[in-house]
Amino acid sequence: MNNRHHSFEAVASATGDPFLLTPGPLTTSETVKQAMLHDYGSRDNYFIDLNEGVLNRLVKIVDGQSTHVAVPLQGSGTFVVEAMIGCFVPRDGKLLICVNGAYGHRIAKMCEYYDRSYVIQESNEETPVDIQELDRILSEDDSITHVATVYCETTSGILNPLKAISEIVKRHHRGFLIDAMSAFGALPLSSKDVYFDAVVASSNKCLEGAPGMGFCIAREAALENTEGNSMSLSLDLYDQWVAMKKNRQWRFTPPTHVLLAFDQALNEFDDEGGVPGRGGRYQRNCDLLVKGMREMGFRTLLSDELQAPIIITFHMPKDERFEFSSFYDQLRELGYVIYPGKLTIADSFRIGCIGRLGTEQMNGALSAVRFSLDQLGIKERIS
Repeated sequence: MNNRHHSFEAVASATGDPFLLTPGPLTTSETVKQAMLHDYGSRDNYFIDLNEGVLNRLVKIVDGQSTHVAVPLQGSGTFVVEAMIGCFVPRDGKLLICVNGAYGHRIAKMCEYYDRSYVIQESNEETPVDIQELDRILSEDDSITHVATVYCETTSGILNPLKAISEIVKRHHRGFLIDAMSAFGALPLSSKDVYFDAVVASSNKCLEGAPGMGFCIAREAALENTEGNSMSLSLDLYDQWVAMKKNRQWRFTPPTHVLLAFDQALNEFDDEGGVPGRGGRYQRNCDLLVKGMREMGFRTLLSDELQAPIIITFHMPKDERFEFSSFYDQLRELGYVIYPGKLTIADSFRIGCIGRLGTEQMNGALSAVRFSLDQLGIKERIS
């Protein structure tokens, strides 16, 4: 296929890699990558101080300096989501899971592994959590101790009404657990506006560090009540927190290089203006991408008011000449990696707008899509 690229020059990042328009891992800055080119021992004073600084900065992002603490954990984001469920839902508790995508269903699977009682409030993948239904369920079931929701469900890219959910949960005096994996750092989340027991996210995603570390930001009073709940040693957030309070060190080998990258990523996050700056760039990426794809005839799953500026789901074209695997391969060869769909309701694919990407990369991706459609013989509007 290379001999057909005479009219389009393939691109790459500063380190020669394709741009990742995915939900993660993501394209990172060259300076974040360079920060990992050092070796530190887990008991090195420089590393211990850096680690403590990172945790304090995470708490500050949610305005929780006097009420909340951050607890880090090795592994992908799913590790720390599981840790949150296993620690904050007591063994005799019951979790209500607000589900409108695959990641809500994953939380239910975690409950099954941990033998935690749960009930699902399910909405369609293109529908936000139903606030009235949530209120009704909590009114009728006193055995529910906690509620869990996904802030931005990347199955579709939908934004759930986090503040409204938290107000209902608080009024019913239940615990609130938030999976903010793909939203933290780009979408507003303040402990002064949203009352929560715990929120989890990762070093990757919207904070644009390297993958390999998750973290839980918890209301300290709620975390204190989790002692003995976890059925896992490695994923016991309470035990990790207590150990770190004693000596500021991880219980087990920390991902030192990931922490070095994360510290640099947080510097760049601050330089960009924090949540408003980072979220603003992602929103511009999203708007540009949606407009350009619609002009080519692609249909978005979500209406604009439901679309989070994280990842956009597009319906698969009905044109029989369109084959996703060929489309994906051509875009990859041109320097842009997109993502297959995860919906159960429709054939789709997804294009992300987060990571170290801006207007130049969005315009480049749109040009690559146009070129790929031409290579597939699709010259007219495709839907």
